[in-house]
Amino acid sequence: PALLLLNPRAAGGRAGRLAPQIQAWLNQHAPLVPLHQPVSMAAARALLQAAPPGSRVVLAGGDGSLHQMLPALLAQGHELGLLPCGTGNDSARAFGLHRLAWPEALHVALHGPARPTDVGEVLANGQATPFISSLAAGFDAAVAQRALRAPAWLRGLPRYLQATLSELAALRRFHIQAQVDGQAVHAGDALVASVLNTASYGSGMPVAPDARIDDGQLDLVLAGRFGPVGALAMMPLLLAGLHTRHPRVALHAMTLLQLRADPPLPLAADGEALPDAAELTVRVRPGALAVVRR
Repeated sequence: PALLLLNPRAAGGRAGRLAPQIQAWLNQHAPLVPLHQPVSMAAARALLQAAPPGSRVVLAGGDGSLHQMLPALLAQGHELGLLPCGTGNDSARAFGLHRLAWPEALHVALHGPARPTDVGEVLANGQATPFISSLAAGFDAAVAQRALRAPAWLRGLPRYLQATLSELAALRRFHIQAQVDGQAVHAGDALVASVLNTASYGSGMPVAPDARIDDGQLDLVLAGRFGPVGALAMMPLLLAGLHTRHPRVALHAMTLLQLRADPPLPLAADGEALPDAAELTVRVRPGALAVVRR
């Protein structure tokens, strides 16, 4: 069994405007696959919970849409096919779908084989939250929160760059104690302590270039003490993937992270804001989700 779930609000409504073309394509190529445009995320999750376990669910949306659907996908053991229609699309990049025209991506999502894919999970404030692409913690999470509030016409990487410059004007520092797989890796001020399952976040920024979504690990990116000028100078390096050469930036492959922060850290999972947290635990769930990938 298969169904197509389209988030009409993804990418500022652009996904919804594709609906008539998608329906016409389905009528011709996959007439038995229903197209749903739920009015809310709660309605979308209800559809997934009602579908037979192990169904092929094609999601037309972006990282935020996928994040909202992830708990129901995991609980029902559904297979995920992704039709990229979002703002960031970092999951689509990791799945090898980002540069496909939507009809080709839809064909792959419906007919391609699903392979085991890792999922991250963060426990903070008594709540366990799965994520597929990234858990931003610190400066980058604050940027993600600003990006969510940015004007709808500002899309993709420019949206994140504008949010970054705005956050630099109010730069905060966090004192962080971090343990990776039981070993202390940092104690002191930090700008960022983010965990990635995909190589990029923020609409293609190559933050963890060695990250793989099927290696049974997550990648912790730790940036130490930076002032506003130093953080601004890091941006060109980050966009080129050269930030890993900076002496104040460290990457750690990990399966378990335990972290304490003062003040509490801003958090964002797959670009979606979470409540700030002073303590958090992050772990990998190897091969937890079957995903159509190229």
